[in-house]
Amino acid sequence: MEAFDFSHERDIGLGDLVSRVKAYYPEADFEMLEKAFHYATKWHSGQKRSSGEDYIIHPINVSATLIKLRLDMDSIVAGLLHDVVEDCGVTPEEIEKEFSTDVAQIVVGLTKISKIKFKTKEESQAENFRKMVVAMAKDLRVIIVKLADRMHNMRTLQYVSDEKQKKVAQETLDIYVPLASRLGINSVKSELEDLCLRFLKPDIYYRLAEKIAMKKSEREVYIRETVDTIREKLLEYSLQAEVKGRSKHFFSIYKKMIARGVGFEQIQDILAFRVMVGNITECYKALGIIHSSFTPIPGRFKDYIAIPKVNNYQSLHTTVIGPRAERIEIQIRTYEMDEVAETGVAAHWKYKEGIKSGKKKLDWVEELLEFNQNVENSHEFLSVVKNDLDVGGVFVFTPKGDVRELRYGATPLDFAYAIHTDVGNHCVGAKVNGKMVPLRHVLKSGDTVEVMTSKNQTPSKDWLNIVKSSRAKTKIKQWLLKVERDHNKELGTEVLEKTLKSFGSSIKALKKHGDIEPLYKAASCSNFEELLINIGSGKTASRELISHIPSLRDKAVEISEVQLKELDSYSKKLSKNVKKRANKDNAVIVDGESDVMVRLARCCNPIPGDPIMGYITRGRGITIHHANCERVDADSLTRSVSVEWNSEFRFKHPVTIRVVTYDKPGILSTISKVITAINVNIRSAIAKSLPDRKGSFIFEIEVQDYSELLKTISTIESIEEVISVNRV
Repeated sequence: MEAFDFSHERDIGLGDLVSRVKAYYPEADFEMLEKAFHYATKWHSGQKRSSGEDYIIHPINVSATLIKLRLDMDSIVAGLLHDVVEDCGVTPEEIEKEFSTDVAQIVVGLTKISKIKFKTKEESQAENFRKMVVAMAKDLRVIIVKLADRMHNMRTLQYVSDEKQKKVAQETLDIYVPLASRLGINSVKSELEDLCLRFLKPDIYYRLAEKIAMKKSEREVYIRETVDTIREKLLEYSLQAEVKGRSKHFFSIYKKMIARGVGFEQIQDILAFRVMVGNITECYKALGIIHSSFTPIPGRFKDYIAIPKVNNYQSLHTTVIGPRAERIEIQIRTYEMDEVAETGVAAHWKYKEGIKSGKKKLDWVEELLEFNQNVENSHEFLSVVKNDLDVGGVFVFTPKGDVRELRYGATPLDFAYAIHTDVGNHCVGAKVNGKMVPLRHVLKSGDTVEVMTSKNQTPSKDWLNIVKSSRAKTKIKQWLLKVERDHNKELGTEVLEKTLKSFGSSIKALKKHGDIEPLYKAASCSNFEELLINIGSGKTASRELISHIPSLRDKAVEISEVQLKELDSYSKKLSKNVKKRANKDNAVIVDGESDVMVRLARCCNPIPGDPIMGYITRGRGITIHHANCERVDADSLTRSVSVEWNSEFRFKHPVTIRVVTYDKPGILSTISKVITAINVNIRSAIAKSLPDRKGSFIFEIEVQDYSELLKTISTIESIEEVISVNRV
């Protein structure tokens, strides 16, 4: 199976580049290519690489790699020029004038940040990568050219120090390999992985190379025979196909050794074969022929055609017992799928049109850009990228049959945020394969997930410990930040009003006299809202702003020390009052107040997490019902009040559940034990026999909130004899 040859080429010249481009793009602008070649040669004249070679060899090889991936002319030219701005003092404006706007944008996107001084190299690398991602969101060609650049640097990494070799290789494995994977460029991904192994684990790399080379001739004979056998089997059923075979990449073999905890000799499936056919129907026909001709290994079949990977990779994978009882992996795909698998996103654009901004958008690139706007520093951003790039993990289904790919360890909360931010923000629980599960439940491939939401549910800090995806974490942080900002804005407004009142003024009066703008400018804020937030958070002292208000400057000197102390302590008192308001003994806050007499309706018995409505009841204060309670009198709707659960209320709430089981001795004891094992108190239990050898149990339990109820239900459902668990 021929792979892309990304080897370092020492003697490659302009003629080679031109002839290679002509092979797939004869109408290309070869004058621009020739101009860029001579331009780069001129500016890099006299520069040498660590290997002692002329520096121009590097950009030429980068462009050669882009040509192998069949990129457009702007990308190839950018490959030739990618270092002239950083290393030769050429300005982006000159690049744009001499070539094109697109070429200049790609080159600028690849240029390192050299003018900014960073404390450490790690900080510099993090900021460089952050800058590159922003450029990548505008034009994906930036990262493809960067991958070609990194490929050649890795190919010639042996000429630098051991320390730098390991540092560059680790960065490549952490960042650029997952990027190549997400872009679907498997040829580049596999090559980079092998090069990383060579420099990070040289002993393992060369031992693998030696062992594979020892039986090379024998393996080549086996590959030829197996290819002929597969082709003959397919021809028996009149199926024309191209069949290829090769040894797996070193890194792939190394991962199997680590995963299985065995040596090279114990790895049996080190050979991979590829069958390429004309259409999807023939893919499945070929699979049937192969499975009827060879013994398939149970559990080793994957259908990425019906359910493509997140990077659009499609193929059928199966492992069978081949000739001579050898285990072999076979991939079956169409020719078009094969092109997409090897060249990734580059296969989705026609090189004649170019990969222009906006022509092709990838959701995960947009998400990276969103992360960039919401993280505090470059290190946090780099951590997000490392965490989220290589998504490959579990495939789960929506109730309608749509597929979502999530990372290993993902929970229903991750799934909810993958559907939509609002679904995640209001998630109260989920059903997996029809059964209630807690939010911490770990999803598996094939699970069908139904998210349950409530308009009264909002994210909490605890959720950050539940979710695995950076998307979900970012959305939760955004919500918590918004809540904090709103609180500080409200607090800042009260503090500023109190301060202005001491001087006989108000916010309304300032707006009337046009004195608002000088206020927030004096505090170095971009707008009035930001000023209020800073006052509420304590970053800005309101009394220090008075001297900047033209209409109050004269009064600023008249205020006494006693009044100043009052103003300084006011915000602290106000903050304490706000905290106290949430620490009352009531489970429900009515119109922002928690000291109003309330009672929970017995007909629906709501618990924290349930959507609720409050109704004024004559002689009994306010009654709290579930929002969907059928016992609410229609006349009561005219007497409703705004209510919400008090997040600081920590008392347990009684709730009744009904458990139906197959009748079995000791089942009541079993259910009771699993409930108490998760620290849930049972207030009462009633058992009753049903027809058909079934049992019914009514438990009144005490839970903190809706999520603890879901956890209790899912725990009971895990008992083999349990048929159903429902809230009464």
